[in-house]
Amino acid sequence: MAQYADKLSEGQKELLKRRADYRIDVYPSHRTMSYPQHVLDDTIKNATRANLTSGGIGVSGAADGYPFPIPKDGYEVMWNHLLRYEGDVYDVRQFDCYADQSGREVLTGDFEIHVESPYYQPNNPLRSTVYFQIYANTRGPGALNGQQFSYIDPLDFSKDERHAWQYVPGQRRTKVAPDFAYDTLEPAAAGAVTFDDISVFSGKMDRYSFKLVGKKEMYIPYNEYRFNAALMAAQAGKGFPNPDLLRWELHRVWVVEAQLLAGKRHIYKKRVFYWDEDGYGSGMADEYDNADKLLRFAHSTSFALYDKAMPYTFRCRHRLLRKPGRYLGHACRAADFAGVSGPGHSRSWTPAEWSPDAMAARGIR
Repeated sequence: MAQYADKLSEGQKELLKRRADYRIDVYPSHRTMSYPQHVLDDTIKNATRANLTSGGIGVSGAADGYPFPIPKDGYEVMWNHLLRYEGDVYDVRQFDCYADQSGREVLTGDFEIHVESPYYQPNNPLRSTVYFQIYANTRGPGALNGQQFSYIDPLDFSKDERHAWQYVPGQRRTKVAPDFAYDTLEPAAAGAVTFDDISVFSGKMDRYSFKLVGKKEMYIPYNEYRFNAALMAAQAGKGFPNPDLLRWELHRVWVVEAQLLAGKRHIYKKRVFYWDEDGYGSGMADEYDNADKLLRFAHSTSFALYDKAMPYTFRCRHRLLRKPGRYLGHACRAADFAGVSGPGHSRSWTPAEWSPDAMAARGIR
């Protein structure tokens, strides 16, 4: 570890120190990320037309590509992550599992998920104002069966906010969920993930200052086809995901340090992000508490879907460093990657299908 310390995050080093059975298998690097030609063309155009708005919490002038191909500050890097290309619409089945020191997994969430990126949909009237929409129907465990939630994120948070709704079967109604943001704990994450931990980071950037530290080579998770294809029982290790299935490669990453602003509240005082320069989906984060002690380590991985010329990103895996040997993992079944416009075949929903009334109509007792 000492020999390669400059290529490891603090979270990786902490795991190696604590667990004698933990290891990082390093494979040859393969820059596999590829994109449709229209995404590449518009990324070039965005280099001279995209701008940050309102101190970094919004983007204007960008369309259908990465907004800042030559990022100049931390906010631009973070928007490249938020606006990363993963198709314009897809359906996927996702399982969240909490694992203990023995490797025993407990299912905390089984979801049917529909995702859209209006930003990448030329005919969508929302493409200039909304970049992300997600709907999830919970299938399990039994206590959560039938719960639904959705949220919609704007391109400029100074003009609009995240709109979120939740349906709880026992109440038989859809209600606004303004707390589905920042450090509110995700309901199916066993206390291990905040809403802005999703995909390592998501949501509004108004509680931190984001400083671009620079670019460096780091060992990050990459091209994890084997992990994705494995059964969930094989994915779980004793205290960490099975290292036999994890693939780490040396890639150049953008390093961004986020410091909590004065007067703002969050369980993380500091966060250090490491984003793959080719796709902004593979990445890691070291997350520190208000006593400046390392609290959690998170990482996500991408792999190329060659038949669609697009990358796909696992949401992430979170290691709870204050609770040795415990972690939360997300997995999507390989069988779901069979569609034409994203990981799973789908179509774009109408505005009526995204409405709270539609969520209530889908509800069960």
